[in-house]
Amino acid sequence: MTTLQRPTQNRLLDALPPGTLARLMPHLEQVALSPGEFLYDAGDQLKYVYFPTTGFVSLVKVMANGQVAEIAVVGNEGMLGISTFIGDGITPSRAVVQGEGFGYRLDQRILMKEFNRDGSVLRILLRYTQLVIARMAQAAACNRYHSIEHQLCRLLLERLDRSPTVTLKATQGQIATILGARREGITEAAARLQRAGLIQTHRGTITVLDRRGLEKAACECYKVVRSAYKRLFKDSPRGKRLRVTG
Repeated sequence: MTTLQRPTQNRLLDALPPGTLARLMPHLEQVALSPGEFLYDAGDQLKYVYFPTTGFVSLVKVMANGQVAEIAVVGNEGMLGISTFIGDGITPSRAVVQGEGFGYRLDQRILMKEFNRDGSVLRILLRYTQLVIARMAQAAACNRYHSIEHQLCRLLLERLDRSPTVTLKATQGQIATILGARREGITEAAARLQRAGLIQTHRGTITVLDRRGLEKAACECYKVVRSAYKRLFKDSPRGKRLRVTG
């Protein structure tokens, strides 16, 4: 397990200045990410921040009646726990593992020491935070104005970017919950995408058969956010070695 994993598989860690990364390396603890696992819940005081490498995590808002809605998804392009340096360290949402894999966790006090020490770290993390907020705003607009089929395409592409395989583990019921949509609407949208030869659904899994076709079927929301992430990594200190998949 340890021989196949390395912190620089996380693009945000890989974008840090070499000296900063060298200081963090002894403190990065590898963790397994299991589907359904809570990394933290809304209202928790953060002890660790997380940097996924091969897994991905949903940030979800839980309403008083128990309904949930996804507000962001984080994979190897980012981190979980931004309230450590932009707030009081109290988490406003729940972090639930959606894609099985691995990642690294870091004591938030270590991160804050580097955040306060190095202006380049501050700039990178604040730019990343700006992108997370922009993604949330784009998703809110998408959910308000675009069709269920467009939303499903965006969700699948976002997960595909963060998954090591083209087969995603998710039931249509789970997707309906994430998008705050009716299950029947998701079933119909998935059936249309399957008839078009873009995906194949089978017993709680969705396999993407034609990524380019799926991108063409998606609305502009996916492309807007993906381009913003590309700019972050392109402009980072080690940007020539970074890329966004897809």
